[in-house]
Amino acid sequence: MALLLAGCGDDGGSGSSDDPIVVGISLPLTGDFSEPGKGVQRGYEAWAKITNDKGGLLGRQVELKILDDQSNADRVVADYEQLIGKDNVDIVVGPFSTRLVVPAARVAEEYGMLFVEPAGAAKEVFTQGFKNLFYAAPAVADDHYNHLAEYLLALPPGQRPTTVAYAAMDDPFAQGTAYGLKAKLEAGGVRTVVDEVYPPNTTDFSTIAAKIAASRADMVVGGSQYQDGVNLIVALQQLRYQPKLAAFSTAPTSPEFAAAIGNKTEGILAPTGYTQKAPYPSNVEFVEKYTAQFGSPPEEDEANAYTTGQVVAAAVTAAGCAEQGECQQKLVDWIRGNKVETVVGPLTWDATGKPQGAHMIQQWVGGQIQIVLPTEAKEVDIVYPKPAW
Repeated sequence: MALLLAGCGDDGGSGSSDDPIVVGISLPLTGDFSEPGKGVQRGYEAWAKITNDKGGLLGRQVELKILDDQSNADRVVADYEQLIGKDNVDIVVGPFSTRLVVPAARVAEEYGMLFVEPAGAAKEVFTQGFKNLFYAAPAVADDHYNHLAEYLLALPPGQRPTTVAYAAMDDPFAQGTAYGLKAKLEAGGVRTVVDEVYPPNTTDFSTIAAKIAASRADMVVGGSQYQDGVNLIVALQQLRYQPKLAAFSTAPTSPEFAAAIGNKTEGILAPTGYTQKAPYPSNVEFVEKYTAQFGSPPEEDEANAYTTGQVVAAAVTAAGCAEQGECQQKLVDWIRGNKVETVVGPLTWDATGKPQGAHMIQQWVGGQIQIVLPTEAKEVDIVYPKPAW
């Protein structure tokens, strides 16, 4: 599947060419990661439209060339080989999921291309020696739950959870979020009583749920994407397992989440690098224009893709170029040495492309998901223990 998108703004600016700046992207529009993949697609499309409505970059329109990698690592390699080597796109940006980001980034590196990506947050992304990669979000997967770990370990001994059950998709990002928290809680003396890893295509969670329920763990942590997180929660509800705290990566932030689990959301936690309420000037514009374009406000996947576009745009504007060849190193060097203002706040990176920030913690309180940690960003107080679901 190939999808081309060009906005309708003025393309007669001060750039050296009237040709569009073509941005190549491979996304999982079908397969295991299609739900978040489509969200990332919408985020890129919103960035292109808003950019083009303002006259584009360097006086040229932005055109997206999107291929469907079908959630397949071999396919994503072929896609980026085609986009760079055959289609000769000017810029490439990343797909969704660490599983796809790592092989895609290898191709970009071989061609000397800048590679800003919205969803490769697992530790392995930053141990490959990539020189051209930058993750466009506040924090990597292992650090998503830092504020929650600090909060729980600061509780008086009689109040903090003593046992935790973990269930994580066999996916670097999903496991990274769960095991980053696991490492910090274990170091603080909190005992792991269940540790289950399941394939990405798992739909029946009855066995895993039974192990968790039997353990009577004080807390359950799901290293999940969307549908697997929903299915595990429903299975736990059916067994009437009532933890003092429940944390799931990604799933609770999706608009469909509440209805999918029977609106029994109260007290469920999730890390997030984005909130629609953030006061950053570009975010106010993003939320307004994205909502007008798609009929509902953006979520985190959409925001991370938009942020990716913002980082690329800042580099292109500063370097004054956007094409393959020597320009790519100029773009890389500029990003490495500068701070970029985005919809998720100001971003800077270390030498591996890892962002130097932290995620917030959201919780379902009063029928809506709200920021509870850190204290300086909270909208409401954290609810602990959580109400029964």
